[in-house]
Amino acid sequence: MKTHTYKPNRLVVLFIYLIAFVLMTFSFHTRADAAEAAGTTGTAKVETTKKEVAKETKADKKAKDAVKKSGDTTIVIDTSVGKITVKLNAEKAPITVENFLKYIDNKHYNKTIFHRVMKDFVIQGGGHLVDMTEKPTEFPAIKNEADNGLFNKRGTIAMARMNEKDSATAQFFINVVNNSMLDYQSPQQFGYAVFGEVTSGMDVVDKIRNVETTTKGPHADVPVKPITINSITRK
Repeated sequence: MKTHTYKPNRLVVLFIYLIAFVLMTFSFHTRADAAEAAGTTGTAKVETTKKEVAKETKADKKAKDAVKKSGDTTIVIDTSVGKITVKLNAEKAPITVENFLKYIDNKHYNKTIFHRVMKDFVIQGGGHLVDMTEKPTEFPAIKNEADNGLFNKRGTIAMARMNEKDSATAQFFINVVNNSMLDYQSPQQFGYAVFGEVTSGMDVVDKIRNVETTTKGPHADVPVKPITINSITRK
């Protein structure tokens, strides 16, 4: 019995090769177009990032230069119950320190009060007068520097702000306990910018944290007897 071997027609084989060649060519060009598009998008993204970084770096440098020209970064908070000396950290928080010193030089803090005192949290001041009138701010809100590597530990000074990340102006607070929940966590939980630390006068801070408080209008945790900030000056 003879075995028949199937021999394909040459025209059929040639046709199959032609179809395969066309499909491969189409696939190659499709991948090339996709890669080119991705490359273009990637380049634009990198450029945008570089521009943002350059802008921030320029702002930071300007702030650092301003702080250097301003002189000492040790300040004294003279209150109705004693003095608190604070060393400001211009290296880690140049924008915040520059802003704080501008308010000091404008005597903004004179006769303001510590209007919010929470024994196991913070003492906050710099924004209200004795009658609880809010004192108008004089400069625009600043960039939040909470991601500067400084932590809200006991004895540090930080900027108070609204819910908006970059909304700090003049009000500040001193941490009377370690408040890690106020530290930078992520871009979504940015935290509160620490910009210095108490070097002497923590006994005064503790005296303030232990005063009796009450509610006045919409404000809770207000000292019954006002704790006045007579002045804040450079040392």
